[in-house]
Amino acid sequence: MLGMWQLFWPAVAFVGVSIGALLLRAAFTRGLRRWLGPASVEVFLGSIRLPSILWCFVLGLFVAIELVEMPRRLGTQLHTILEAAIILTVTFTVAGVLGSLAAAAGERRALGIGMTGLVHAAVLGTILLIGTLVMLDALGVQITPLLTALGVGGLAVALALQDTLSNLFAGVHLLADKPIRVGDYVKIADTIEGYVVDVGWRSTRVHMLQNNVVIVPNKRVAESIIVNYDMPERRMALLVPVSVGYGSDPDRIEAALVEEAVAATREVPGLLPEPAPTARLIPGFGAHSLDFTLVCHVASFVDQYFVQHALRKRILRRLRADGVEIPAPVRTISLTAAPPSGEGRPSAS
Repeated sequence: MLGMWQLFWPAVAFVGVSIGALLLRAAFTRGLRRWLGPASVEVFLGSIRLPSILWCFVLGLFVAIELVEMPRRLGTQLHTILEAAIILTVTFTVAGVLGSLAAAAGERRALGIGMTGLVHAAVLGTILLIGTLVMLDALGVQITPLLTALGVGGLAVALALQDTLSNLFAGVHLLADKPIRVGDYVKIADTIEGYVVDVGWRSTRVHMLQNNVVIVPNKRVAESIIVNYDMPERRMALLVPVSVGYGSDPDRIEAALVEEAVAATREVPGLLPEPAPTARLIPGFGAHSLDFTLVCHVASFVDQYFVQHALRKRILRRLRADGVEIPAPVRTISLTAAPPSGEGRPSAS
């Protein structure tokens, strides 16, 4: 009975401290939601919900152990086990919070699924490695030889995976510099042109207009000249050359081109009314024609194809209706008569 009575107050302390910690946890959660708003702290609260309950009970156990008379060695071992449990739960909690924040940041910045997963895995692995080393140190395990082994092993892995690591760091460079984003229409190395589908840890996927997906190593993407047609904005200028005969009135041609382009903005998808279309006598005086350039703007790079198709048909009908000559290159060939037979030939002696 005496032994049971000696455990009464530690049990009361465990229950009381645990309940008090749980009440404090609930008040802290409620206050944080009210202060920052539910949307802002949902990721954080979701990550610490289960570990925080465990912390409350561990705190109660700490207090209860202090009130129990037990051998010093056993008390030290229990304290070590509880410290390891706290370190382990804190490690998983921090890894979950930072991983969720990295994933949310990747979605806001429109990064690829592969790149977002790369960041999440890197954050998770780093935090877990640090937490494991701290826990081993708390348990009395010497981590210096382990760190040395990890360093030597990491060097060997780096030498064996040079190409893979170069693509990995190129992907990190693309993530930091952001020359391309998922959904952008780009041209890479003058041969690959299409929409960016994904920027992964090893390669970048580009969906071409021919409905093919080209997989490009990140190292080549980082080293290539990239034309991003969606930066700084998707709108782009479209230049349509138009040639007419030298007998045409330049002012009349300019007015006709602008009128047709303005009228087309109300009927042709992708052709923008602003900035307003303009026509200029550029490049000017050709070998056989007056060369105009009609300048208008389209909503995106791929809109230019249908817009050019529609504009050229409208311009051709307008010029024919106005009786404007559309010249074609002319080549003059001079023919000379052949000399009579026998003329010019040396006479036989």
